[in-house]
Amino acid sequence: MAAPSFQRILEILDRHGVELIVVGGVAAVLQGAPVTTFDIDTLVKIDERNAERLAAALAALDARYREHSKTLRPTKEDVLAGGHMLLMTNAGPLDVLGFIGADSRYEDLLPSATTVSVGNLSVRVLSLEELIAQKKALGRDKDRAMLRLLEEVLRRRRG
Repeated sequence: MAAPSFQRILEILDRHGVELIVVGGVAAVLQGAPVTTFDIDTLVKIDERNAERLAAALAALDARYREHSKTLRPTKEDVLAGGHMLLMTNAGPLDVLGFIGADSRYEDLLPSATTVSVGNLSVRVLSLEELIAQKKALGRDKDRAMLRLLEEVLRRRRG
């Protein structure tokens, strides 16, 4: 497979009208953090209409579950279950999340999202402040390792 195209993934999700917030490493990168990430994490709104739009977008991306010997495709019902779907698409890896942290959902974090430009798109991303709060709450080694970097980026942005 060619190098992942997170922009292409975002364009297809946008074209289908999927309501989402980019979280994780790509959210940090889009706000100026010099980190490396290998997948794009999206926190999606879990409701019937958004699940239909997301299922159509995933079909357009030829999405399938990663790490399964048999090809399994995500369905609208999988989206409505509200868990985590770790997918591979024809544009690279995509994680579709129903919640992050201690059960923070799309609606909970929408007020903490900011909008950034990605090519011709306006994309909602979790703010640096909220990314930092989420990583502190999780307390995993990989999250603690990124905290200093995110805090420094935030400090520099504030001037």
